[in-house]
Amino acid sequence: MEYKFLGNTGVLVSELCFGTMTFGGEGYWEAIGKLQQEEGTALVKTAWEHGINFYDTANIYSYGQSEVILGKALKDLGIKRNEVVIATKARGRMSAGPNRIGLSRLHLMDSVNESLQRLDTDHIDLFYIHGVDAYTSLEETMRGLEDIVRSGKVRYLGISNHAAWQIMKANGIADKNGWTKFVACQHYYSIGGRDLERELIPMMEDQNLALMPWSPLAGGFLSGKYTRGNETNGDNRRDKFDFPPINKERAYDIVEVMEPIAQAHGVSVARVALAWVLHQKPVTSLIVGAKNPDQLIDNIAATKLKLTADDLQKLDAVSALETEYPTWMFARQGRDRLPQ
Repeated sequence: MEYKFLGNTGVLVSELCFGTMTFGGEGYWEAIGKLQQEEGTALVKTAWEHGINFYDTANIYSYGQSEVILGKALKDLGIKRNEVVIATKARGRMSAGPNRIGLSRLHLMDSVNESLQRLDTDHIDLFYIHGVDAYTSLEETMRGLEDIVRSGKVRYLGISNHAAWQIMKANGIADKNGWTKFVACQHYYSIGGRDLERELIPMMEDQNLALMPWSPLAGGFLSGKYTRGNETNGDNRRDKFDFPPINKERAYDIVEVMEPIAQAHGVSVARVALAWVLHQKPVTSLIVGAKNPDQLIDNIAATKLKLTADDLQKLDAVSALETEYPTWMFARQGRDRLPQ
């Protein structure tokens, strides 16, 4: 397991981050996973034994049960708090109350206190805002986050599911006021969903922000279980929770290219899909989840898979984005700036 710096901080995190969305199974989260304490603890143990020091959850995952299971697992395994980096999030609706959702200062401060209780810890290492709240100004959100950091309850800030301009605006507000800025981004990125490369990844590279991709297997669609003309048996996650959105015909083309590459290396298609993401320079830590230790171990093995230049060329070609304006204009106008 390799370790990388968390953006422009001095914190080192494992190249894989163990995600706990499969813990709990409350409400519609049951379609993603319904692992209880014993199963969750076994997975945390497997992740820890393979060098993963980075653990990701969110208050909305099974409405707090994921946090509870993760916190108890770390305690029961005797893993010292200062040896792991714990990330959680806030934004989603936690109950029916009118203020139990969003990115207001009120809701953020309530959410942090509740997450600390469920995780049974005195601080959160990385606290993300989990999505956009169009009804709360970024000024209020950033002020609330600054108060939380100054309280000692949160050490670093992250942002998820926002556009590049929103992230730059938020960090601009923080910089202007001398407040804490975001150091990490958690966004959807897979070989079947490369939209991040248009605006977000160039911004992250320019600003030295960490990237933690979620759903690198596109909700299981790139696991090898789905192929053109081959219906699944209804037991897979995508059969019950068809998310995130993906161009399925294009994804089938990608799987067809991944299959012979997987066979040549003697690995699963899923491992090839994960390895492709790990080969992308902007990626800091790839979030992987699992329903059992064998699945997690196969995912972890992706860190050892070194794709050849030919493998990467084939994978890049079949999954490449169509060039959009103004990107094609950058390339056209940039030709005459090449050294003579």
